[in-house]
Amino acid sequence: DTMEGVDPQLVVGAGTEVIAGEHLIVTAGGIDSHIHFIAPQQGYEAISNGITTMIGAWNLARMLQAADAWPINFGFLGKGNAAAGEPLSEQLIAGACG
Repeated sequence: DTMEGVDPQLVVGAGTEVIAGEHLIVTAGGIDSHIHFIAPQQGYEAISNGITTMIGAWNLARMLQAADAWPINFGFLGKGNAAAGEPLSEQLIAGACG
């Protein structure tokens, strides 16, 4: 059987990353979309449970600094409510994903 999307015309280009998978178990990464970032230990717990993406809110500047140390994808949500566009734009420019 051939996996869907794999055929003789499939182009493997210079940007294709080949990863050897011998003796490994490969699974899809999980996304936790409701995190309260309160302790660094959450990163260890997430990784050990197959979570590869964490989405939540806290102080954007501090979270962006702390995120560099982790092999996890992060999405930081802006805080507060605003009907005007300027405060929302400020949060997006600061690094909020939503």
